[in-house]
Amino acid sequence: MKKEDKIQIIDSLTEQINASNHFYLADTSGMNAEATSAMRRACFEKQIKMIVVKNTLLRAALQNAEVECSDLTEVLKGATSLILTEVGNAPAKLIKEFSKGKDLPALKGAYVEGAIYVGAGELDTLVAIKSKEELIGDIIAALQSPIQKVVSALENGKGEESDAVEAKSEEE
Repeated sequence: MKKEDKIQIIDSLTEQINASNHFYLADTSGMNAEATSAMRRACFEKQIKMIVVKNTLLRAALQNAEVECSDLTEVLKGATSLILTEVGNAPAKLIKEFSKGKDLPALKGAYVEGAIYVGAGELDTLVAIKSKEELIGDIIAALQSPIQKVVSALENGKGEESDAVEAKSEEE
């Protein structure tokens, strides 16, 4: 590969890493063609971008990136797939789903919500991270709960109040 081509690939990878809020590094080298194709389809359906890349090019891109992720260069051994996403836990869920009963794909490392996770042992932690949409949903549900209780109490109280008013008017 020519030096110009390498520079162009590094620049493209750096740009994609900078544009993505979250990215994962995974080992997909031992997966057969059918499993790899199925994983690529699942990534496409979930709006996740998966790129198989040479470690030397990815290492240079990580060093050039605006985010501080130099700790991830240590895991760049063997074949590596760069997985880019806007939803922090989506690739973790995908990797976990595809690795059930198998060793691959395996998580090498991830950059999610400004934190670095290294090693396959972090997969469950990454799956448990809530996305922005999930957190907003939780907040809305928490805010609506007290309001719903007040509205419900007021509606229940209306019946009691009208009964009291009717009883009072009958007495007079």
